[in-house]
Order: sequence, then structure tokens, then C-alpha cells
Amino acid sequence: MITRPNSALLIVGHGSTVNPDSSAPTLAHAAEIRRRKVFAEVGCAFWKEEPSLRDALFLFDPELVHDVYVVPNFISEGYFTQTVIPRELELIGPMTKRPNGQVWKYCEPVGSHPSMTDLLLQRARQVARGVDPLKTTLLIVAHGTDLNENSAVAAKREAEKIRSLGKYAAVLNVYMEEPPLVSDWQKLTTTPNVVVVPFFISDGLHSYEDIPKLIGISMTKSGSAAGEVFKRNPYNVDGRLLFYAPSIGTDAGFADIIIEQVHRVQTVQAWNPGGMRGN
Repeated sequence: MITRPNSALLIVGHGSTVNPDSSAPTLAHAAEIRRRKVFAEVGCAFWKEEPSLRDALFLFDPELVHDVYVVPNFISEGYFTQTVIPRELELIGPMTKRPNGQVWKYCEPVGSHPSMTDLLLQRARQVARGVDPLKTTLLIVAHGTDLNENSAVAAKREAEKIRSLGKYAAVLNVYMEEPPLVSDWQKLTTTPNVVVVPFFISDGLHSYEDIPKLIGISMTKSGSAAGEVFKRNPYNVDGRLLFYAPSIGTDAGFADIIIEQVHRVQTVQAWNPGGMRGN
């Protein structure tokens, strides 16, 4: 039974012209939500892939769909969620009424959801089963640099939240291109076990190649499958055990977060009924 019979969900991802794995998590989460029959329709659109954001304007028949919920599958607020997506989808606020009668409701990115903390903890436990967290340092890895300022802030926020729980000996936010550098993990940590979780939406060159090289576990076999790097845990690096997880955005729990972001935007707008503007 479709619980939102006159509503559609649009999940927006970045996509890539060179990495086909970039869109895979977004498509997988869409397929799972479609299977649950929560919305009349579920579609995806991308900045760097097809269907494009501009194509998305015509994805849903206004005769069948009245409300369209737009959820950015991004880690943090930033240039894409605040400028690119609203511009390309012609959104003028949290709620936009189209000339055809459709109402498009813009939700927060998935990475801002409070349950992101639990997902990071769950992923860390999954990759290092049976390892004592009090003898373990958890590293949350973001890109860094000025081009990704908000993702760096998001990683810092999550590290602080997990650190306050006291579950691990230490919790650090580290970056690929700015201090504290993930490549300095041996200097930054003292525990016998270190768990590394990439704070990215998808697995790609960063998680398959760049980060493994930076932490000293680059693949040695030519032609190894890209995902093989996650299957060889733990890695013994100078007598210490290193556990390397897939990017957080590949977690199946993101489907629940996407649906919850729709619920959250509905709750906010219920308290602010004057928030809708027309084109």
C-alpha cells in the first residue's frame, strides 16, 4: 500500500562522469524506498550524470503527483545544496508551487540527520567486530580544503558527538588535504587498533585508492576488484591493526534517513504554513 499516494520522492546526487560507482548508493537507496511503496513515484537526478537536475523538472506527471519531496543525498550543507540544486530545480524556498499546481518541498541533506552519528558507530562496529573500542581510535575521514569546507565541518561535528559518548579511546576528524591529515594517523593515534570510516556518500577513487594509499594499505595486486580493499581487514601496519570501512553513504540505513528527512520537512512546514511561495 502506498502511504503517500499523491507524492513523489526525488533523490538528488552529485554523480560523476568518470566514476560509475558515484551514483550507485543513490540508485540503491531509491530502489529500496521504491520497494517499500512509500511514495507513488521515486526518482533520481544528478549534477554530473543522467537524468540531469533539469530533466527532473519533468519527471512527475502533475495529474498524478501533487507533492514532490526533494532530498539531497549529500553529506553536508554547502554550495551544491544551497546554490546548485535550488537553481537547477528552480526552487525558491523550502516550498515552491509550480504553475502546473505541483508543490516541491526541499528537504535537508541526508548528512545533517541526527542518526548519522549512530550509522557511523554501527559501521565502525561492523568493520572491527570483537575489537575492544576502549583500545581503539576511530578516524572519520573527510576531504578537506576550502572547496569542501562544509564537509570538513560535518566530520568535525560527528567526531565531537561520538567523542562525547566515551565509547572509544579516541575519536578524531581527519582530512585528505588539510590538517589533521589522515596520512599522519600513526602520529595522531596511540591505540593498538584504529578504525577508519570515510565520511563520503559513495565509494570511488577516494575510498578505493586515495585514502588506502594515504594510510599505507594500498592494494598490491594489479587488477584487484575495487571493493577488495574493504575485505582484507584487519591490516597490520607497523604492529598495529588498521580496520578500513566503506564510505558511510553506502550504508543501507540511508534509505531510512531519506524517508525521515521527508518527515522532518513536513513537521517544520506544519509549524510554518506561511512558508510557501508561488512562482
